[in-house]
Amino acid sequence: MSKNLEAKSKKPDMRIRVSIVEDNRGTRESLTELLGRAPSLRFINAHPSGEDALSKIPGDGPDVVLMDINLPKMNGIECVAQLKQQLPKTQVLMLTTYEESDLIFDSLRRGASGYLLKNTLPAELVSAIEQVHAGGAPMSMQIARKVVNHFQQIKKPQSDMEQLTKRESEILALLAKGFLYKEIADQLGISLSTVRAHLHTVYEKLHVQSRTEAVVKYLERP
Repeated sequence: MSKNLEAKSKKPDMRIRVSIVEDNRGTRESLTELLGRAPSLRFINAHPSGEDALSKIPGDGPDVVLMDINLPKMNGIECVAQLKQQLPKTQVLMLTTYEESDLIFDSLRRGASGYLLKNTLPAELVSAIEQVHAGGAPMSMQIARKVVNHFQQIKKPQSDMEQLTKRESEILALLAKGFLYKEIADQLGISLSTVRAHLHTVYEKLHVQSRTEAVVKYLERP
């Protein structure tokens, strides 16, 4: 068989090209061994620092980078940010021991597409690399829970009606029942000028111009 035919018969290497950024030698060696055993992955290179990674990874062109956070000088989050500027299509998967929310969100904001803890089982790590390469955002269960909790705790914007104080709500409720300003003042034991002052604030908070509009908004509340 000619060399040309041999070249045509060779199938393209479809394995996912993976680089490692990790300062711990033992961890680097373990990850290198794991990547070498996975049929779907191809180990490219391992880097002991962010500076080394930034100087060499752009030339290697990996599909996925496993990134530690606690690196000797430049931390992994800053390395991600600079790396993504050079290789925007390369996916970065954080692999770290840190579970702090600020580090998780800083990593994701700076360009990481996933966040795994180092106690992730080998088979799950390989699966996560495949997922992030396919467009997913893999996270360890503990990390995913923190992300969910964060968004659940974000307060929804208050409606106009929810911005009213207890007194303002009382006055508006009486207004909706047809009470006159003087009657509202007598009912609540406050002065007429105080009622007017409260209603002025109510109109501003509800973005209305009149008693009728305020009452309609009150009656339409959820």
